[in-house]
Amino acid sequence: MAEQVSMSRMVWTMLAARLRSQTVYRGSFVGDLASQALLGLTELAEIYVLLHNAPVFGGMTLPQACVVYGLAAIAFGLADMVFGQLDSVNVAIRTGQLETLLVRPVPLLLQLITADVQLRRLGRVAFGLAVYLWALTVAGVVLTTASVVLAVVAPLAGTLIFGALFLAAGSLQFWLIDGAQAGNSITYGGRYVAGVPAGALLLPVRVFFTFVVPATLVAFVPAAVLTGASLPWPFEAWMAWLGFPVAILLWAVVGLLWRAAVRHYTGAGG
Repeated sequence: MAEQVSMSRMVWTMLAARLRSQTVYRGSFVGDLASQALLGLTELAEIYVLLHNAPVFGGMTLPQACVVYGLAAIAFGLADMVFGQLDSVNVAIRTGQLETLLVRPVPLLLQLITADVQLRRLGRVAFGLAVYLWALTVAGVVLTTASVVLAVVAPLAGTLIFGALFLAAGSLQFWLIDGAQAGNSITYGGRYVAGVPAGALLLPVRVFFTFVVPATLVAFVPAAVLTGASLPWPFEAWMAWLGFPVAILLWAVVGLLWRAAVRHYTGAGG
């Protein structure tokens, strides 16, 4: 028990030091937050341009589409802040740094997650939250117990889903020579699909990003149920509540994939 407490304290000390170092230069930190928020504004502008020329896009109006965008931005931003550094697993493998991490008395995944938590990504989260709250108000969402619970639970479940996708992308890099691009197709591809009305997607794309990579369950289905938008096939209203069950199942499967990937690692000769 004492060993576990000591390890937890060590990890927390290292993480706290890294987080403090990012806020020492406040002007630079504020600039980083602003740049992330500006990036979110650029993404939102794409949706605005589409719905400025067509009142309905993918079965949704502008406020309804903004609910989708806000949900996706919050979920992906939080997941990217915590798990986004798994993108660099291929670098650690090529340089032999992974061998150094493996001999430390701390779980490998915990080391990778806490290695480079970027607080600047909170800028995109804050912007997504502002858009989400504004859009919920403008879209005329009826405040009931179920709608309030769904509005709170959906971004949290989406964060777990995107976190599992980041872990899956990191796991693939143990087998692929240059797996970063393959991983990005899952994580950032899922992010793009999650942020737009799924009714505008081709049916094969819609099916793939629902039953293989569950990106549409992160934002579109909950947003459609909250705002009363129509749901195209294969979606049903009850699927809005699948966020946490799907996240748990996805983490179980991806966890096995990660363990198999680490066992597969044979070293880089470092």
